[in-house]
Amino acid sequence: MQNYSDKHPHISHIPVAWGEMDALQHVNNVAYFRYFETARIDFFGRFFPLDNMYRQGLGPVISENQARYKRPVTYPDTLQVGVWVSDVHPDRFTLHYEVFSEAQQAITTTGTSVAVMFDFKLGRKADMPSEMLALLKNLQQSEPS
Repeated sequence: MQNYSDKHPHISHIPVAWGEMDALQHVNNVAYFRYFETARIDFFGRFFPLDNMYRQGLGPVISENQARYKRPVTYPDTLQVGVWVSDVHPDRFTLHYEVFSEAQQAITTTGTSVAVMFDFKLGRKADMPSEMLALLKNLQQSEPS
């Protein structure tokens, strides 16, 4: 468990809700994309709050999501969703997620999101503000250590 905590710059703790279970009695696959979203927003809230950029009409949008399901999760459980960053470019970056089940003491799901910086006023891709680019490059990892 300590190793899991040490290798991610950010971890969100997310309780599994009963309503996230499906007819097969495990968490429905679509719920993981909400877990990724929660962890992503928490990550930015901790390292680089996006509010000012969004007010200026600029912000990251997700252009691609991927998940790999390794083990089913059931209610009750609390998930720790670790986040790390790779492939940082001036206009995009990749976020990686590892979902750790406290009940199972195991990684149950992994995933990625590619985020592209977007100018909402002009309706097109944009470069990141220099402060955000520097922060993401500083946090960038090829794999969690």
